[in-house]
Amino acid sequence: MADKKAANRRGNRRSSRKGRNGPLYAAVDLGTNNCRLLVAEPWGKSFRVVDSHSQIARLGEGLHETGRLSEAAIERALDALKAIRGKLKNNGVGRVRCIATEACRQAENGADFIRRVHEETGLTFKIINAKEEARLATIGCHDLMGDDAKTVLVIDIGGGSTELSWVNAKVAREGGSHGLVKRAPIQDWTSLPLGVVTLHDRFGHLPEEEAFPAMLEYCGKVIADWKGTERVSRAMTQEGSHLIGTSGTVTCLAGVHLKLDRYRRDKVDGSWMSREEADAAVKLLRDLGLDGRATLPTIGEERASLMLSGCSILQSIWDAFPGDRLRVGDRGLREGLLLSMMYGGKSPRKRGTRRRSGRNKSADAGSGPAKDGNSPTVEVSP
Repeated sequence: MADKKAANRRGNRRSSRKGRNGPLYAAVDLGTNNCRLLVAEPWGKSFRVVDSHSQIARLGEGLHETGRLSEAAIERALDALKAIRGKLKNNGVGRVRCIATEACRQAENGADFIRRVHEETGLTFKIINAKEEARLATIGCHDLMGDDAKTVLVIDIGGGSTELSWVNAKVAREGGSHGLVKRAPIQDWTSLPLGVVTLHDRFGHLPEEEAFPAMLEYCGKVIADWKGTERVSRAMTQEGSHLIGTSGTVTCLAGVHLKLDRYRRDKVDGSWMSREEADAAVKLLRDLGLDGRATLPTIGEERASLMLSGCSILQSIWDAFPGDRLRVGDRGLREGLLLSMMYGGKSPRKRGTRRRSGRNKSADAGSGPAKDGNSPTVEVSP
């Protein structure tokens, strides 16, 4: 993919740069659909990206039917992680944390897979729980909260689950990124069993004109079953309240809305969409069909088949929680993990030190796609 090639070129240029401000940190996020890397250095009170990598592995493909990670999915993930291992070595990263999320949480052989990853790549992963996943996504999006918002809902649509975090925006703004790292003002949260891969697996046998309304109905029922839905829905009617979307679904949808001829992170990250604008983009995707979506430069063949399942999740959430508008974040778990590593008060373990591998044991803990457009650096300011 074009974004991966661009990231590779940027990484090669920067790996030889002299005069860094501090040691390099890396966050690796192994999700149900994507495998992502972000390498960064401390920069002021935040960080500057040095290198990034994203590779679709579809680790959770077929998990809904079998309860296990398939051998084909495991091989795709190992291929992605070996590429990441090479980038870590080339960049001379000293501090790294690797996390795995919903697919490894749910799979019967998730812990066995994590042990195999360690044996074949030397990377040690921690399978984090859904609450930690929601917290890290919120930290990563800390500076996307509107100045007038009293409350925001952070939406992290993943391959196997969707995390919602209802956040006191006033407290978050006052505390900045460091305050969020110490104690994120999350008033309520949930992890919904809705993901772009698992939803596609459930409804993919249907024609699209039947699958999309079926997915909307299913998602609506799942959201309604959350005990916090009514309370959060009332809060989101306050003036200025808005949604923050951090996922490949949201960033790709924003690219369609903005009519970009190629993905540009500097245009997408931090942009706003009204409900009407988002709905119009979804309608276009439905009208184009699978082959038509694949030709869009901000989607491509790899994401075309999953876009409608992601859009059904987003529209169902927006139906339940009527925020004025949605802010788009090309950031999430990796950014939250890096901020936690740099400013969380704990000294992260240096890369290369080994622990004995065991069930659900791994390295220290820590979306939209890892697409950095033409931006040579990314700064996340408090």
